[in-house]
Amino acid sequence: MKRHPVTALLTFLLCLGTAATATPATAGAREGDAVVRALERAAHPLRTTEPSGSTDDLRPLGRMVGDARVVGVGEATHSSHEFFALKQRVFRHLVRDRGFRTYALEAPWSTGTRLDDYVVHGKGDPRRILREDFQDAYLFWNTHEYLSLVEWMRSWNIAHPGDPVRFMGNDVAYAGPELYDRVLGYVRDAHPAVLPELTALYRGLRPTGAAGPYLRAYLAQPLAERRDKAARAARALELLLKRRPAPGRAAGEAHRWAVQNARTLRQTADQYAFDYGRQEGVAAAMLFRDRVMAENTVWWQEHTGDKILLSAHNGHVGLRSNDPENYPKSQGAFLRDRLGTGYVAVGLSFFQGSFNGTGPDDELVDKNVRRFTVGPAGAGSNEHTLDRVRHRDYLLDLRTAPAPARDWLRGARPTHDIGTAWPMPRHPIALGRAYDVLIHLQEVRAADRLPGG
Repeated sequence: MKRHPVTALLTFLLCLGTAATATPATAGAREGDAVVRALERAAHPLRTTEPSGSTDDLRPLGRMVGDARVVGVGEATHSSHEFFALKQRVFRHLVRDRGFRTYALEAPWSTGTRLDDYVVHGKGDPRRILREDFQDAYLFWNTHEYLSLVEWMRSWNIAHPGDPVRFMGNDVAYAGPELYDRVLGYVRDAHPAVLPELTALYRGLRPTGAAGPYLRAYLAQPLAERRDKAARAARALELLLKRRPAPGRAAGEAHRWAVQNARTLRQTADQYAFDYGRQEGVAAAMLFRDRVMAENTVWWQEHTGDKILLSAHNGHVGLRSNDPENYPKSQGAFLRDRLGTGYVAVGLSFFQGSFNGTGPDDELVDKNVRRFTVGPAGAGSNEHTLDRVRHRDYLLDLRTAPAPARDWLRGARPTHDIGTAWPMPRHPIALGRAYDVLIHLQEVRAADRLPGG
């Protein structure tokens, strides 16, 4: 399909962007009743997806999580209410009952720092942050559901000032001006002699306008110019790494955060230094993106000691890529390599419903977002069998599912896996190979969007 290169790149950067839809009933025979009975024996019903009220029904999930330090919770669309609401519900449960303290989102590191300032210190206006930072590739998170999440996190911190929850973004497609200001501000205070050199290296990288136009203008630059910016961001990081912090714990902490902030600035510049006009460049860029998202998550976990709920698309939290040509290795696979069983992947599926998205050729701007609806999943799909289980919504530990469900889960079948655009090509998924745990919902509706920037 012909697409404007900027639109295509932003779609790639945000998510896997593929949709494995259900095949018609004639494409495969109805799965055996024995599989459904086995799934029912292992399924734990969910009372609701809404975050209010008791979370006793999530206790089985807590046992499935075990001692994991990072739990990736996916989504089968990038903009459905039930997925976003359920993640808040799961996070609240993990905070209260399992000691989790960070919510990590497939969003820019710089956006995470702004939202973290709000939830920890009450600094800033969350509506403004969502409106200003969730543009273009990230506009699907400018929703009432995410506003509700950050406001709950702020309320927790007001009630528990000595035991805060935190917000992080682990992604690299955008680096806001506040992040450059943090790095330059640290150098101004701690190493003023190198401030002129660092300022020169960052010239032309710091955004001076709205996020969306900045991203489009950056991506429209010649490859050589984008690679020059990446090289300068790398030199800036090296410059900072060579500086030694002043004695004392506070100085060391400030230095570590400044280095990590500079590292993410380099990551963003590197993300745009690939040749997206060639298939090899696209695959290399997506491999890089998932790797550094995992690295940022591990850095945060090791540095803060927090247990983390990581929210992203199914294709990013899963243990296998469903589109190896474009996405050679998922963030979840990198996290499993780094953390072993300290990482647990939770996939989300749904039988039917609606979501926000754009057409495959549309620019990722608010005016092009519309609501799409998919009907009941057809025979031969994963969801068709999952929805025959008697519970409306339920969770399932795929690692301990009894036979014959275990064998069925290891087979690849068409599955809803919808990114920002619809419709897109289909890819089969083997649920038991992709995730440790699955949460299946009978129906979802489009998320409630806030006014755009």
